[in-house]
Order: sequence, then C-alpha cells, then structure tokens
Amino acid sequence: MIGRLLHDQQAIYDDQLDSVRRASSNGLDFALITDGLRAEREQGITIDVAYRYFATPRRRFIVADTPGHEQYTRNMVTGASTAEAAVLLMDVTRGLLPQTHRHAYLSWMLGIRHFCVAINKMDAVAFDLEPFERLREEFLRLVRKIPGCTWTFIPVSALEGDNVVYRSQKMPWHEGQTLLEYLETIDPTDATHLRWLRLPVQSVIRGPNGERRYAGRLTAGSVKCGDQVLVLPSHQTAHVASIGAPDPDAQYAFAPMSIALAFTEHVDVSRADMIVDRRHPPSVSRRFIATLFWMGRAPLATAHPYELKHTTHRVQAEVARVISKLEIDKIEHTETDAIAANDIARVAIETRRPIYCDSYSEARETGGFILIDPLTNETVAAGTIEKVFLDRGQRAAANSGGQGGVVWLTGLSSAGKTTIGQELFDRLRGLGHKVELLDGDIVRQRLSKGLGFSKEDRDENIRRIGFVAELLARNGVTVIVSAISPYRALRDEIRLAIPGFVEVYVNAPLAVCEERDVKGLYRKARAGELHGFTGVDDPYEAPLQPEVECRTDLESVESSVQKILEYLEGRTDCR
Repeated sequence: MIGRLLHDQQAIYDDQLDSVRRASSNGLDFALITDGLRAEREQGITIDVAYRYFATPRRRFIVADTPGHEQYTRNMVTGASTAEAAVLLMDVTRGLLPQTHRHAYLSWMLGIRHFCVAINKMDAVAFDLEPFERLREEFLRLVRKIPGCTWTFIPVSALEGDNVVYRSQKMPWHEGQTLLEYLETIDPTDATHLRWLRLPVQSVIRGPNGERRYAGRLTAGSVKCGDQVLVLPSHQTAHVASIGAPDPDAQYAFAPMSIALAFTEHVDVSRADMIVDRRHPPSVSRRFIATLFWMGRAPLATAHPYELKHTTHRVQAEVARVISKLEIDKIEHTETDAIAANDIARVAIETRRPIYCDSYSEARETGGFILIDPLTNETVAAGTIEKVFLDRGQRAAANSGGQGGVVWLTGLSSAGKTTIGQELFDRLRGLGHKVELLDGDIVRQRLSKGLGFSKEDRDENIRRIGFVAELLARNGVTVIVSAISPYRALRDEIRLAIPGFVEVYVNAPLAVCEERDVKGLYRKARAGELHGFTGVDDPYEAPLQPEVECRTDLESVESSVQKILEYLEGRTDCR
C-alpha cells in the first residue's frame, strides 16, 4: 500500500523503480519499494522500519513502514513513537488478526489518537460492501476499550490502486476520502503537546564574539529574547539575550526548532542540563512508575544496572520492581515478575541521579526514555513515564510545614488494626504532632462509597486511601492508615509514592481473628453469605519486610503502640 501511494504520487526515483522491476517476479511488486532487506524479500514480510519521504501541494510527509509480526514489536514501537497518526492495514480476506489489536493499543499508549483503518484487498472480494462493513463492525467492538481516538475506515486495493491516491470507480458505495485525502486533511495536533519551555542542552558552544551559547532542540514550548528561564539542576535563573539559530537575529523560537541561547547573566550550564519555564518546571526525581516495552533478548532483571537515556541525559538506573504485565488481548494487567522480549510491563524505576521529566501524557520528549544494557550496549527497552515521585529532600523543601509520613497498618480483619491505630493517633497527638487517622471502614462509607468488593474495586479503594494519605503527608501531616490492604504489590506501589512510608504488619493468626470476629464477617464468609472475603476465600499477602510487626495475639495494645513509636523516633522523615 505504501509502495502504491509513493508510486502514484511519483515519489520514487527512476533508478529505484528500475531496481524494483528487476527484483519483481511478476509485474511490479509495490511491497519491494519499502521492503529492501534481503530477508524481507525472501520471506515476503516487513522486518525493519523503512522511512519514506514525500510531499503533495498541501503537506510534507514522513511515512514509517513498520512490521506487523509480534516478534518485531520493537520495530513497530520505534516507528510509532514519533508518529502523529497511524494507518492500520487489514486484509479483508483474512479478517481481524491479533496483531491489529496489538498495534492499535500500542499506538494509543504511545500517544497516537488519529487512526485510519485501511481495509485492503477489496479486489479479492469483488469490491463488495458487506465484507467491509462486517470487518469494520468487528474492529470497532474490539477497540471499544481504547478511548479518545478517531477511527476512519477506507476500503482500498493496494494492488490496483483503488482509493489509495485516486478515488475508485469500483466502490461507488464508499463516499468517504481516499487514503491520501485523509492524510492531507487530518489535524496533526499532538495530544502530548506541552506549552511550557523545555530545552535539553546538547552542547555548549562559543559564539562569534566569544559568548557562551547553549545549543539544543526545543522539545516543548517557546522562548523569546528577554524571557527569564530556569536552569536545572542548579536552579539558577537567567534572562535570554539572544536565540542564535536558525536566524542570528531571531527574537522568538518554538518547538521543535534547534537553537543556541545566550544569556545576559553568567550561569554554569553543561550538557544534559535543561533550560525550562521557571513558573512551570518539570519534575525532578530519581523514582517513577513507567510503562516498559521490553525489547531485549534476555529477560528483564530487577536490581540490574541499566543505563537510562532521557533527552540528552544518561544516568545509571535499575528496575526496582515489576508491578504488572499487560495482557494485550484482554487489555488487562496481571501480576508477574518475569518480563521477556515483546512484553509490556508497568514497573518502578530508580535512577542514580535525578532526571528532569514530565509524564508521557503531557510531553513525549521529556516523558519518554530508553534503557541500555551497559554490558552489551543493546537497547533493551523503551519506556514512558506515568507517575513521578519527588525525592524526600525536594518534598521537604517544598513543604514549609515540615515533612509528614504515613504509618500503614495492614493485616487480617479483626487483627487489631483499628484499635492500634486509634491508640497511636491519641499518643502522637498528645506529643504535639499533626496527625490524621484514615480507617478503612470509614473511608468505605465516604470516599469509596459505591465501590464493591471485587479485586478491581478493592484495589481502587486502597489507591484512593493512598492518594489522600500522600496529600496529607506532603503537607507535613503524619497519617495513620488502618486498612486490610491484602495485596503486596499495591502496598509497594503506595510505598514508592510516599516518602516516610512505614508498613506495620498487625499480625494475628486467622483462628484468633475468627474468635474475635466482632462484626460477624468471618461467620458470614464461612456460611457462603460473603464472597471474596480476605483470609477465607481470598488471599492475604503478608508483608515480607515490614518496618514493624505487631503480634497482637502475644502482646498488648500498649506494647504494639510503643513498638511503633520507638521506630518512629529513629526516623527523621516521619515526625
């Protein structure tokens, strides 16, 4: 289809066309225009990404021809990562394939919101409307979980050129656009376009008069002479004296222009620093949650040193934890710790030094990165930043009221969490601390009213508690959370989000909890009146290394509370 598009636009050089004719076994094989590798021509499939450039009177285009096979997912991700629109090619004779769903969802994850679904080989079904409509409806049912996208369907015959560049006379029932008309009229506005200045410094150069200039490509926003900007990581401010490129007399520049700024003040700026809008700076952090597209031949290894390349910055990093893996056929995440080639995982990453980043949903350039194995120099993953956690020192600097923390009491129902939480609340308040208590039962009645008890709803309940606790802790409050929170991965996720997180395992054997059973919940669960009850027909995943463990079957409430207080006294980040 791309070969036909280029051919009918007369965008192929004569010598290239002659080469394709010689390599074609029967007529002119348009696929060979982009499939240039020997392996591609021998196997009749696309393996590598082929970039082709062409222009019409209305627009200039860069087309990335990417492979469809799952084993070449890394190449598809490479091509989609810089695209503004996607053309999904479907074979009307073969129907809907798993790879089509995979590529639609991956493209959406990479920020693409405009999709053209080109249903090809219409000549093989006599240009009939019914197979086209059937495949269209099937596809729309499949992508109903992919929000915020526009879907345009075009019936084409790449072999004969119908509806690629020229409108087909064989399908009068199609009153929409041809493929080229669609590409010429689509709004290419990037959904991840950030308004605020981001200029990663690529090099420091000397101007013609000896002045220092800081060169790089604007990844977001704009800048003009006289603007006051912020330099990270030094947090120095400076005023822009000149733009420097592409016009030496330019007074204004915007993304994605390459420029070389000069400042009126003398400031220390080096390669890998970032010049940003002082009122809207990016996050500065060493810890974040990201989606990884794993490309490495070897599986992902947690706690293994990788090199993270982010804009012009390179820093040592490690995957601290795998949170979940995406089952793309179901668009669901499942818990796992094994990630292999072509898997997509949600992970927690820690870097040796801070990076200056935005979330990928805000800005592709400062929200994306790659991981490199320093031993093999292989690019093993591409990643998108979902959520950034500020370092403790940065939080403390931002909070004039002092740094708070979270004491998270977890354990089975009737283990004693609420009793310990209330006593700890009274003790800390008596000592003059700013303290709040979030009890799981009370949160259920208020913040989480309407949520059920499925795993998804219980996870959402815990995430809401964690969100409120993080807000309070950020403003200098010590928050006591009393919640069963049975799943280890979710507790670890919240730990990453909250500096000063203290996990307290309120441990009592199940038999003891059932004997207490003040609310009668265990009796109902045993009788089959409650389903999915933690400890009976749903698992409780005990903490592996809690900061404090309270054995409430062996010790008094006072002893448990004192144990927690003694631990807190030894910490400087939870006061």
